[in-house]
Amino acid sequence: MNKHQTANANSAASAFPVEAIRAMFPALQRAGDFIFLDNAAGAQIPQSVLDAVTNHLVAHNVQRGGRYGRSVTVDQSVADARESVALLVNAYSPSEICFGMNATSFIRLVSLGIGQMLSERDEIVITDMDHDANIATWLALESAGAKFKWWRMREDGNLHVDDLKPLVSDRTRLVACTVTAHSIGSIVDVASVAKIAHAAGAEVFLDCVHYGPHGLIDVQAWDCDYLVCSGYKNFSPHMGFLWGRFETLKRLPTFREDFIPDEPPYKVEAGTFIYENVSGMDAAVRYLESIGRNLLPENNRSRRDNIVAGMNAIRDYELVLAREMFAVLKNCNATIYGVADEARIHERVPTFCFNIGTMSPQRIVEEMAELQIGIRDGHMYAPRLMKRLNLSMDSGAIRASLVHYNTVDEVRRFGEALRTIIAKLS
Repeated sequence: MNKHQTANANSAASAFPVEAIRAMFPALQRAGDFIFLDNAAGAQIPQSVLDAVTNHLVAHNVQRGGRYGRSVTVDQSVADARESVALLVNAYSPSEICFGMNATSFIRLVSLGIGQMLSERDEIVITDMDHDANIATWLALESAGAKFKWWRMREDGNLHVDDLKPLVSDRTRLVACTVTAHSIGSIVDVASVAKIAHAAGAEVFLDCVHYGPHGLIDVQAWDCDYLVCSGYKNFSPHMGFLWGRFETLKRLPTFREDFIPDEPPYKVEAGTFIYENVSGMDAAVRYLESIGRNLLPENNRSRRDNIVAGMNAIRDYELVLAREMFAVLKNCNATIYGVADEARIHERVPTFCFNIGTMSPQRIVEEMAELQIGIRDGHMYAPRLMKRLNLSMDSGAIRASLVHYNTVDEVRRFGEALRTIIAKLS
């Protein structure tokens, strides 16, 4: 890093109010010496989110759709959450936001609908960099007549849109890809993906679960057709949501009971979802919004403006963390999977998948646990990526994943622990 880059990094780190943010998270305050570096498997939640969930369960834990006050309040809280999530992703309308259990179930729901609309457009493009939830759900359509084209990651650790172009034709029904790889942290140029797909008359389905806590989501700028996200990485309890263009969702065949309107979001939200967690998701969006509101000098900004400012500040600060983690891992001679060139750091989030020589990932993670640092080992639910990286499904790799409540000091402590473990196991 040159002097100019170092100055910018120091400025971003000092400007970001990480200690004030950490004070908002009860789990961090109660953790003692423990360091949360397994955030890709689920982030902690701020007190405001916990309060929203508790308030729902205590004040109006009833079914929506009734005429009495508590039930009316549930209707309003769901509507408020729909509006907040619509602002988070820059939806055209809150009615495009559908709530449910998790992203995987929404991917399956959409895939089942698309499986009924293949006709002459029977090809689906999938990647070997995605979570298996965004691969296996589409491969399950083979019995419906779907054919598949593989968009493969290059050796430099990312998907390149130049490799997508020859895969797309007038037979392409859909391109399904991640916004950011949950395993290796690589960010995909999804706006270019949409241009290529739409030029051929195809649609784009984006898995945004891992990108959600790290950067600004903008379905309008990305020009995608479907997008799924989950709350558990986004500082919310476990729940999922689907965004889709209104007319696209209206056309999509879905299961619904006869009394449910045949239009979004109702036709997508089969059954009763977890209202208290939806309230938590609403509060999580407002938490991210508050970060931007506290950083902006004016007070008359829109909610979306505050979300943009907050997520941009998070992104800048996380690049500081990513550079620090690069330095630590390279100092330990780690093999970093994905984007391993610091000059391309803007192509990744601070999720690092790595190995240390031939040392057992499981043993290293167990030793880290003894030192009060939580990281993860294994196949990361990405069997095809493991095969591509020549890694065994049994052992896989190590993943350390940071979010904006982590600190540079925590990364340095991780580095000290890793050096100690390497010396012990060598």
